[in-house]
Formats: sequence, C-alpha cells, structure tokens
Amino acid sequence: MQPVALPLAGRVTGPFMKKTDLEKNKALKLMGKLNASLPPGRFAGGAAAPDRREQRRLDQAAGLVSFPVKLHEATITALRAKAEAQGVQVNDLINTLLADALKG
Repeated sequence: MQPVALPLAGRVTGPFMKKTDLEKNKALKLMGKLNASLPPGRFAGGAAAPDRREQRRLDQAAGLVSFPVKLHEATITALRAKAEAQGVQVNDLINTLLADALKG
C-alpha cells in the first residue's frame, strides 16, 4: 500500500497563489505596461508643448507679463463664454477689454 499525503489544514504548500493574488499581479503588470507606453501621436499632438522656461521666454519676447487676479465665478464664466463666441483666447479678450476700459 502506497502512503497517502494528506493536505495540511489551511496551509498551502508549494508555489501556489490565491486567485485574488493572481488577478492583482496581472492588474499590476497591465498598469505597469500602460504607464510605460507612450500615448499615440493623435493624443499627444504633433509638437511637444514648450516647458515652463521656454513658455516664459516666449511670453517675455511677446511683451506679456503674468498678472494673476481674483474674480467672481460669474465674471469668469461670462468672459469664457464671450471668448468662445468671438473665437479668441480668454487672455486676448481680457487684454482687449482692459485696454478699451483704460482708454475711456
């Protein structure tokens, strides 16, 4: 008669993993692959956006100066709507409105 190996109560012996641990490892592996891959060109745009130093240099060359202002949310919403209706950027619209207001 052959000896029969009885499983140990509640213990897993050998290179076995629980189903949840396997799924967790597969998910971590997939997330690692997704984070390591580069986005397709259609999402990343054709040209890379300039970094902060380059953008600051471009703004200075154009005569632009950063001027943070706190405004009410209703005013910001109206400015954004007007800029979208005119097809211009919000910065350009505010620059035009302030210049006109200061003239008269």
